[in-house]
Amino acid sequence: MSKPVVVLAMVPLLTADLFDQVLSARLDKLCDVPDGEPLTAFEDTRANHLLARAEILLTSWGCPRIDTRVLDRAPQLRAIVHAAGTVKGHVTDACWERGLFVSSAAAANAVPVAEYTLAAILFANKRIFALRRRYAEARSFRWWPGEFPGLGNYRKVIGIIGASHVGRRVSELLRPFDFDVQVYDPFFDDAGARALGVRRTELDELLRTSDIVSLHAPAVPETYHLLDRRRLALLRAGATLINTARGWLVDGEALTDELISGRIDAVIDTTEPEILPADSPLYDLPNVFLTPHVAGAMGTETQRMAALALDEIERFTHGKPFRYGIGRADLARLA
Repeated sequence: MSKPVVVLAMVPLLTADLFDQVLSARLDKLCDVPDGEPLTAFEDTRANHLLARAEILLTSWGCPRIDTRVLDRAPQLRAIVHAAGTVKGHVTDACWERGLFVSSAAAANAVPVAEYTLAAILFANKRIFALRRRYAEARSFRWWPGEFPGLGNYRKVIGIIGASHVGRRVSELLRPFDFDVQVYDPFFDDAGARALGVRRTELDELLRTSDIVSLHAPAVPETYHLLDRRRLALLRAGATLINTARGWLVDGEALTDELISGRIDAVIDTTEPEILPADSPLYDLPNVFLTPHVAGAMGTETQRMAALALDEIERFTHGKPFRYGIGRADLARLA
């Protein structure tokens, strides 16, 4: 069986992290890779030469948009395999109109996001962020449960917004703990909730009753500012909001007002804009733990996405459907 011609399209800086020696060897064994230097644009002479031969585009972050003009120069292209999460930035309607098969490694990217979220939940309920600051100030013994009423993880209510790859993975990771886990997702039914071992609930009820609320919904028109000023006000005093999804989901001004008041806490990995202005109070508020969009796959974690992508290419070369295939209709509810 001949090996498919695979062309890489991504930020070149990524390839060293994505493909270590073992994965690089597997890529070469599975595929004919005419040029190991990934494309960053589709308009130059080198791109024209590679696109003319490409049967599979192996993409990741930084891949240019694949529109009709690109496809016209890739007559043999049959599939796009994305070694990262969302495909919305580069896969266009033209790809499905052409009949291409599309796959994403979002399931692999979900793993480190869920791990980050689990750590955030455990630390937030234990009030670790506030305790660290208070201990540095006091530098002496205190009766910490007295200073932080409700401290601890036992029997806390965790609210998951979005039964996505990440939301489901977080729910699975929470199973060993003594938590009451409830999930809101308009596409989630009672059977799905039972299979996951969680309770299905409505959004406002989840916000009113959860000690921790963690966001895992996609950034689609229907979720823009899903947590607006009214809904943020439903959070119980002392609750913690965790956002590892997108800043798009939260009214940033309303959230900032709530956090300045000190009524709630937050662990925030994604904001809108992606990098906050230098004078944003979120950098300095004592009840905010702010990180620079690092929950998703980084460094060695990206190799999990590369391994999944190679699994998909292997399935494709053996005539099997993608395990993580994406259709045009899926975009309405995917990140």
